Amino acid sequence: MDILNDYIVVIVMAICLCVGYIIKNIIPTDKINRFIPLIMGVLGVALNIWLNEYAITPEIVLGGLASGLASTGMYEMFRNFIGGES
Repeated sequence: MDILNDYIVVIVMAICLCVGYIIKNIIPTDKINRFIPLIMGVLGVALNIWLNEYAITPEIVLGGLASGLASTGMYEMFRNFIGGES
């Protein structure tokens, strides 16, 4: 698990967290909510490629995926911490 910490890009994770939050609250149906991790993974890869001047390497793809998926985990952690819906 420590190896993933080397690949998480904070900027990408923060952007994905905000976009995921907006998607979840604008379209509050379960049909779209189950695709939010997929959307965040793809968005994370696209953002990380863009931040690295359109270079595509396995490390950049992994960093984008890890950051996008970490944003969904962070959302769930915050929601549980503040006592949101279960």
